[in-house]
Amino acid sequence: MRVLVTGGAGYIGSHTVLKLLERGDDVLVYDNFSNSSPEALRRVEKLSGKTLTSTEGDLRDAALLKKSFDTFKPDAVIHFAGLKAVGESQAKPLEYYSQNVAGSIILLQCMQEFGCNRLVFSSSATVYGDARKIPIDEEQPLGPVNAYGRTKYFIEEIIRDWCASKSDASSVLLRYFNPVGAHESGMIGEDPNDIPNNLMPFIAQVAVGRREKLSVFGGDYPTRDGTGERDYIHVEDLAVAHLAALDFSENTNGSHAINVGTGNGATVLEMVAAFGAAAGRDIPYEIVARRSGDVAQCIASVSLASKLLNWTARYGLSDMCASTWRWQSTNPTGYSVEDN
Repeated sequence: MRVLVTGGAGYIGSHTVLKLLERGDDVLVYDNFSNSSPEALRRVEKLSGKTLTSTEGDLRDAALLKKSFDTFKPDAVIHFAGLKAVGESQAKPLEYYSQNVAGSIILLQCMQEFGCNRLVFSSSATVYGDARKIPIDEEQPLGPVNAYGRTKYFIEEIIRDWCASKSDASSVLLRYFNPVGAHESGMIGEDPNDIPNNLMPFIAQVAVGRREKLSVFGGDYPTRDGTGERDYIHVEDLAVAHLAALDFSENTNGSHAINVGTGNGATVLEMVAAFGAAAGRDIPYEIVARRSGDVAQCIASVSLASKLLNWTARYGLSDMCASTWRWQSTNPTGYSVEDN
């Protein structure tokens, strides 16, 4: 299978590209490297023992994207590319709508022009907003509470309309909960270009000494210990889910939204304790004011993924923390040339 992967050098993208190469698919990565590194792709090549083709470009560069489609002629697209920080999206909403929504429209136009009708989209549990009940299933009303979540919601709706207009089109909208962890080799993992916006990489950078302490946003939520509770999923499990979604899309038409999580929740303080145990050191933290756009709980119902994709998560919290620590301790400054 020939698969074009937008944002394939990113955290989730690089792990998924490795899985695709390992099973024998041909892959073209299209990435502007705004929040990723070409070094990730070099390491994917080393791990897979295969040569990888990549194009450096922005999705909004329609001419370059069309050239990539014309040359590579993909059978399917996995679409990761996009800005993804909740807080930043609130401060810079137009950037998020331009990159995420406008970029996705141009991608769909290219797919349509070149007869590529299969899409797996990197969506997010943020489309649910402050869910009415936990665990969250795919039938719950959508109501994102921040600009990032709204971009994912709008893209989902655009993809649905595109699928509805084409009898032979299929799309799988994978609603991620909280991806964490790293490849077992410790060679690829999450490496934010700036101050991490997600919990796990921030904890890891505190553990390795890059940052003094963790700020825990809110200690008065209605959870076991007052801190936010999330469904964390190992990035290796998530990568496998993309391959399952790709295979599912080959045998079905229409658009399908599917949660990808474990069905279990951990609070911030539980994650801090688990990571401290994996790293063999205490993680300094302080509880500060709540962050705009955050919700108290976000835990997935995962029965639909099991039913449609024949997929369930394999790894638990200790695996997630151990693999993250292996990655961060081996690469204290991520993909920076300081380590390489």
